[in-house]
Amino acid sequence: MLYAIIGHDVPNSLEQRLAVRPVHLERLQALQAQGRLVLAGPMPALDSPDPGPAGFLGSLIVAEFDSLSEARDWAEADPYTVNGVFATVEVLPFKQVLPA
Repeated sequence: MLYAIIGHDVPNSLEQRLAVRPVHLERLQALQAQGRLVLAGPMPALDSPDPGPAGFLGSLIVAEFDSLSEARDWAEADPYTVNGVFATVEVLPFKQVLPA
């Protein structure tokens, strides 16, 4: 089943986010290589693809896991969670309708 993982950044997370980003991306690339990643990306703090020093509000990941518990475990082990980029993380079941 698909799950939406929504990480909400702590205030002023940009420096820490950039420091941890390579390891975070490695985990996402592993999901992609397994054919389990639907989409992933940050949510800019400004209405701009490059928010500059304003940074990001969080991230959204939609990926396939065997269970909600597995998705939560994956999210809790993510470098952004472990290293304090995310203040909170939501993991929700997700049903993709489009594109089919």
